[in-house]
Amino acid sequence: MEVSSWIEVSEERLAGNFRALAEAAGAETEVLAVVKANAYGHGAAVCSAALARAGARWFGVTDAVEGTRVRGALDAAGVARARILVMCGFQPEEVAGISEHRLTPVLWRTEQVEWLRGSGVGVHVEVDTGMGRQGVRPGAELDTLLGEIGEAGLKLDGVFTHFCAAEVAGSELTRTQQRRFAAAVAQVRERGLRPAWVHAGSSSSVDNPAREDNPAQGSDWLVELAKSVGARAMVRCGLALYGYCLEIEGANAGRSQISARVRAALRPVMTWKTRVMDVRELAAGETVGYNATFTVKEPMRVALLPVGYADGLRRELSSTNAKPGGWVMIRGGRAAIVGRVSMSLTVVDVSGIDGARVGDEAVLLGDGVTADDHARLAQTIPYEIVCGVRVTS
Repeated sequence: MEVSSWIEVSEERLAGNFRALAEAAGAETEVLAVVKANAYGHGAAVCSAALARAGARWFGVTDAVEGTRVRGALDAAGVARARILVMCGFQPEEVAGISEHRLTPVLWRTEQVEWLRGSGVGVHVEVDTGMGRQGVRPGAELDTLLGEIGEAGLKLDGVFTHFCAAEVAGSELTRTQQRRFAAAVAQVRERGLRPAWVHAGSSSSVDNPAREDNPAQGSDWLVELAKSVGARAMVRCGLALYGYCLEIEGANAGRSQISARVRAALRPVMTWKTRVMDVRELAAGETVGYNATFTVKEPMRVALLPVGYADGLRRELSSTNAKPGGWVMIRGGRAAIVGRVSMSLTVVDVSGIDGARVGDEAVLLGDGVTADDHARLAQTIPYEIVCGVRVTS
């Protein structure tokens, strides 16, 4: 049985994106490749192996289950020494898998220390400097946790935090988070602990040095902070690996969160395709789709695609006569979506595409129609677009 849609991943583009980010980060900063959420919808196993071939040695996953799959892919690729960070915590029943598959857990609660007691695994401690999500607070909480980690026989391999406003120009909150994180690292140093890694930031943290309008941008401050405890700096790159990045909010709005030089090197990795399953002629006056939101004004040739919002093609890409919607690419030309995107079917206008016929490939995401295009029409972010793609049979 043929699938209704499929994803093609360009290893060449993925490798090129990683190398561009690694070069921007500089020789003193490691780049952790975030492949959580199934590599943002791209396929964690496939992308991990490709990134390893490009030089990645650290990978970030959602949980131990995903980490196990990634470990299998990396072992198969002959990259046994790669490190895998379980970024979103873990449960007691996952401890055996963490040890067996050589995963590095993130922890921030004393209960998590107890779950790992006696395992001897290396751990990374997340410090909550303002995200208010997961992480231990600097001060007494962190001091207690550090003591319990040592008492339980665990190795403190890394300390990190996560910025909540890295895409906001001149964010005072980011500066506050940096100060809090520096204080936390000082606590680690005062206890005589020497983690191997100190990391913070996302794709927006790879440029060096920091820009005045976006203090989270640069990794230079992180390098110096890491050196203060004899560690290496690391940044965690996700969305940019797959060819996208957000824009800066506030001052200089409209400019990319990373430098124009790096942004120019990034290429979208995912191509999402389907095939035309029907072509028909519509006469003026006929309507298309649920609630007849689109009325044909002059004879139109349309193609039917076997995808819809159940597959991740957002309903916000629908169109009316008064409001244009999204489009797909067929034979190198734009085919506008007409009417409403429904659960499993979408109609597009192929009147201007010579020779369009049943069986033609239609590009839903890729060259000519990007996740940025979909995100703009759906009033969301490209993260949600690529993560939402679901191929079905």
